[in-house]
Amino acid sequence: MTSSFHSGGPLVVLEDVSLTLGSAAGPVNILRGVSLEIAAGETVSLVGPSGSGKSTLMMVVGGLERASAGRVRVDGHDLGALNEDALARLRRDRMGIVFQAFHLIPTMTALENVALPLELGGRRDAFDSAAQGLAAVGLDHRLTHYPGQLSGGEQQRVAIARAFIARPKLLLADEPTGNLDAATGRLVIDCLFEHQARYGTTLLLITHDPSVAGRCGRQIHVLDGTIVEDRRITPLRVGAAWRAL
Repeated sequence: MTSSFHSGGPLVVLEDVSLTLGSAAGPVNILRGVSLEIAAGETVSLVGPSGSGKSTLMMVVGGLERASAGRVRVDGHDLGALNEDALARLRRDRMGIVFQAFHLIPTMTALENVALPLELGGRRDAFDSAAQGLAAVGLDHRLTHYPGQLSGGEQQRVAIARAFIARPKLLLADEPTGNLDAATGRLVIDCLFEHQARYGTTLLLITHDPSVAGRCGRQIHVLDGTIVEDRRITPLRVGAAWRAL
């Protein structure tokens, strides 16, 4: 299935992408000829059962997994033509990633975690920008706290601040509320979408929660490594109740 929405020009293009991995039982086809375009500024949810290929598809878009066949382009860059160093720079400069498990560095403070991508990019204002980023997610009173001193919701908001700190063109979010209780998860998603709207970031979001998927303007259903449905929806409105956290 090929899907084309050109409202802002395609930021992400997948052309007949397949991924086959070896196993003790033989080759396993994880992705099966996926073709997809995502326009700049779109909000897209990936939904489908566990094991359907959602996370692998996101990993391929992020250059964290290489396609076995087909072509992947992000912001005009052919990922198949880039070596690992070039892929890492592309992720640093053009992408933000939010995982279910937060992936904060436990020996770094919230401020240091958020500043890290800017430091790696040689930004002299890394810590000032990180402080502003944490203030924007309501954590200016937690700058010197370590991840172990923060609640799950606070840790995920630090991860959101880190993901947006370099103003990425593309944000990848894999089950960002998966480790949070329902109420905290809703507030964190409010925070995520407020930042997406503020910066016009293209969002690709994996979720099992229909209410989270409903925040996106487009929903892609993945099953057995293929896209079986791709439709536009009217996104649910986002509140700002997270600010009370």
